[in-house]
Formats: sequence, C-alpha cells, structure tokens
Amino acid sequence: MELAKNERVNALLEFYQPLLTDKQEEYIELYYADDYSLGEIAENFAVSRQAVYDNIKRTVKALEDYEQKLHLYRDFVKRNEQADQIKQYVQDHYPDDQYLNKLVNGMETLEEE
Repeated sequence: MELAKNERVNALLEFYQPLLTDKQEEYIELYYADDYSLGEIAENFAVSRQAVYDNIKRTVKALEDYEQKLHLYRDFVKRNEQADQIKQYVQDHYPDDQYLNKLVNGMETLEEE
C-alpha cells in the first residue's frame, strides 16, 4: 500500500468520519489505520474479499468527494502552514515580545478545541 495514499486516507478520515456508515468506518479503519488485509477483514465480517474491496474503494471515493466539496483537510493544511510561518517570523523578529509569542503559541491550541 502506498504510504502517501495511506496518510491521505487517514487524514480525510479524521475530518469526514462522522459522514460514513458504521460499516464503511469499520472497514476503512481496519484497512488503513490498523493495517488489516482484505482477507482478514472479510473473515471477521463473514463476507467476500471482493465485498470488502468494493466497500473500501467506494468509501475512499466518498472521502475524496467530501474533500473536493468541503475542503476541510486542504484548508487545515494551509492554516497550519501559515501558522508555522507566522510563528517562525515572530521567533526571528520579536523573540522578546511575550504577549505576541503567547498569541502565536495560542494559535496551535485553536485546532484542538
């Protein structure tokens, strides 16, 4: 499995997991997050490997469709890149400004809330 694709699917899953059915969520998590094989998933759910493969393929497409329409992951990445640039600028040019550094460091906790 391609590492970049695995990372992307896991990232999209973080944003769009509530939009998936229980079965989609279970299959995709087992396959991409827990590294189960198609055969292992099929055995656990008493279905064919083809059924698991089809479900995972449709789920990945659904995740990509959600991202294409909503851009939650793309915007998250852009915000983080800008925050990193701001943080570096403040560290380079205003290292002694405690208030400004506190504000910049507080940006990191906004995404967690």
